[in-house]
Amino acid sequence: MRVLPPKLDGAGVWLVVPCFKVTAHILKVIAKAPPWIEGIVCVDDACPEGSGDFIEANNTDPRVVVVRLPQNLGVGGATLAGYREAVRRGGQVLVKVDGDDQMDLGYVAHLVAPILLGEADYAKGNRFTSISHLRAMPSVRVFGNAALSFAAKLSTGYWNIFDPTNGYTAIEANVARMVMEKRVSKRFFFETDLLYHLGTLRAVVRDVPMPARYADEVSNLRIGAIVGPFAFKHLRNFFQRVIGQYFVRDFHAASLEMVFGLFGVLFGVGYAANYLANRTPGQAASAGVVMAAALPIILGAQFLLQAMNFDVLNVPTRPIHPYLRTIARMEQEEDAAR
Repeated sequence: MRVLPPKLDGAGVWLVVPCFKVTAHILKVIAKAPPWIEGIVCVDDACPEGSGDFIEANNTDPRVVVVRLPQNLGVGGATLAGYREAVRRGGQVLVKVDGDDQMDLGYVAHLVAPILLGEADYAKGNRFTSISHLRAMPSVRVFGNAALSFAAKLSTGYWNIFDPTNGYTAIEANVARMVMEKRVSKRFFFETDLLYHLGTLRAVVRDVPMPARYADEVSNLRIGAIVGPFAFKHLRNFFQRVIGQYFVRDFHAASLEMVFGLFGVLFGVGYAANYLANRTPGQAASAGVVMAAALPIILGAQFLLQAMNFDVLNVPTRPIHPYLRTIARMEQEEDAAR
């Protein structure tokens, strides 16, 4: 059966734009919003340039709503505040774009289509699908994003996605409601931490190919300042995900493979370290000692690789938002009947 493209007019698509030091670009972003966008929430994140006042004084688009935060919450906090306002006003699909005009709004339809077709709960941009897409990206960012992408695969469980720090995203409103109840990181780790929390909901995430855009914008992100905190947060999310997904909420064959694999590797390494610490200087290890150390490590590594293979195949594939919409509709009908 042929799947028809979604009708975008009346689909309830809203833009959420965190604003911090973007007065030089924000009006261009608003002007490029497609006509079928129902509303635009601009969140003044305690901007020192007074983004909220600037927009209200110079904007002519009636779809724009300005939200002011009393204190700076970071890109994550501003985005979540924008989600709340858009959902309160009836938004069904929420597209987050930055206010610095680095994101091509011609790709908004590409982002919302998988959600409107019922194929995904969350869609995000991916600048790594083509070599031509990377020509405009600085080489340092290419390497950094590649490293962060692998770390994000481990910590979030979404092995099918890349470019996790891409902030050009779309989310279904009912899924956004559930995410807003969680303790999502409010600063630069927001996009990756959001993926982790979506994974705990078993939400389906889809990558959307798009090129990178860089002009005269100045990034507020300092690579040296975030390497350590990002590594710690990835490690924390990885352990939380593995324990929750494989030992608390469910128990799989991979759970046993992780236990036996970790035990085997640790036993082999411990046995070898103990032998080396207590052996007579110059004494060669016998074949039995070598095998007693090597065999558990080899078997443990095989178990861990099998567990990783299971984890790769365990990526969510069935969207949750159709069920959430049904539940929300039933609750509304119950409230109306009372």
